[in-house]
Amino acid sequence: MKKAYQVLIADDEPIIREGIRDAVDWGALGMEVAAEAEDGEEALELALSQPIDIMLVDMNMPFLDGIGLMKRMKEERPECRFVIITGHDEFAYAQEAIRLGVKDYILKPVNAEHLIQVLSSVRDELNDHQIQENYLKKASEQIEKNIPLLRERFCLEWMHGLLDEEEAIEQLEFLGLPPCRPSCIGIARWPEMTAPQPLMKESDRQLYLFAMENIIAELFYPAPCVLFRDHTGWIGICCWGEADSDIAADAEQLIQKYLKLAVNVHLEPVSEGADGAVAAAYEACREGVFKVAQLSPLVRRARQLIQEQYAVRELTLESFAQALQVSPVYLSRTLKKELGTSFITLMTQTRIQKAIQLLNATELSILDIAERVGYDSQHYFSTAFKKVMGVSPNRYRKGAAVLEE
Repeated sequence: MKKAYQVLIADDEPIIREGIRDAVDWGALGMEVAAEAEDGEEALELALSQPIDIMLVDMNMPFLDGIGLMKRMKEERPECRFVIITGHDEFAYAQEAIRLGVKDYILKPVNAEHLIQVLSSVRDELNDHQIQENYLKKASEQIEKNIPLLRERFCLEWMHGLLDEEEAIEQLEFLGLPPCRPSCIGIARWPEMTAPQPLMKESDRQLYLFAMENIIAELFYPAPCVLFRDHTGWIGICCWGEADSDIAADAEQLIQKYLKLAVNVHLEPVSEGADGAVAAAYEACREGVFKVAQLSPLVRRARQLIQEQYAVRELTLESFAQALQVSPVYLSRTLKKELGTSFITLMTQTRIQKAIQLLNATELSILDIAERVGYDSQHYFSTAFKKVMGVSPNRYRKGAAVLEE
């Protein structure tokens, strides 16, 4: 059953309050008189202590007049409706009352029929407001429920250049995301999704995609990150905050380890400057994964194996080639041809990237880090690190600490 609207009658004359109370069939209007007050201060106290929907207010009351009472109520309970009842037909009062949102202005002696007509109008207005609030509440709940889907759709439009910067920032705020450009954009490509003749049922493919998204999301956590599906079935990545430089390789490795799937993950930083930087970064990601897709199975497997075995100190071109079941000469020539680099350079770059991650995220000593990334000695590690980064590991760590401060 719908709750009756609560009415408060405020008038310093008892006979007026009684006359108003007895002149109306409150139940028929869906209302009930919840309280009466003989001055403005009492009316304010009563109205703030319980949920009052409608106030019948005398303009001239002791301690706090009708205008003062309504001003206070507008501050504290802006949803409350007012009907002025006064013996003074003063235009200035009426103007001020209308500005405060008064529904009507009734002169004493009160005409019962007119009062009922005004109260009916107030009730209808409250009913309409309640219906509107219910619709808005349902809409808000529906939006909240669909926020993840809305974020995905928004990112997909942004990546494809369908939104300008101003539109994007506005939508970011609405979607509860940082109101700025993301720090990096990425793509995770699973060849199965674009295969002419899929090897899996669609339900299984969707299950694996969902599992891949969980692994990627955990790697980026706690940085704000939205994952979305491109029309090709690729997983798009939109991330705010700092991301480790080797997070793409980590994602490939973990997906291979836990899901037994070979995927390509590529990340691109979003540049500062002109509009369209986000779409440009996404396009660079697409080109990156296309480039990786052109690599031979041998080179893709070599890159993956390096990510898995970089910490093995005895790892050589010969032992690595043996693990891949090819000759060292053939492996070296193939890496140079497809990646433009040698096995030693590729291994060194991977080890230094892992070392940078440890320098930034841990308090491990330089010696411990050197051993963890596959070097026999701190000196050899420091020499290799300086050759790649231009500074020693100690200087790098001190510089990172200064930047954080």
